[in-house]
Amino acid sequence: MCAHIRAQWAAPGQAKIALACWVVNMDTARYLGDNPPAREEMRLPPEGTAEWDEELTSRVIGHLAARMNALATALPTTDEHLTITVPLVLT
Repeated sequence: MCAHIRAQWAAPGQAKIALACWVVNMDTARYLGDNPPAREEMRLPPEGTAEWDEELTSRVIGHLAARMNALATALPTTDEHLTITVPLVLT
């Protein structure tokens, strides 16, 4: 599994977390056959050919939302990420 995560300020005391997950076929047979995945296969577009796994992303962001006390449910972005807004506690 691979993931891309972004964090940015949303408002005073809040941060936005955006997440995209995908799975790359890294099986042993490909390596033994001297055909490992190319770098492009392991990256999401526009740099690569990997495909976003919406179900996996939804499950992972759901776990993050629960543990980080998200302020609302996850929302989709235009670039195949799901975003949550969480309270930001600076210590």
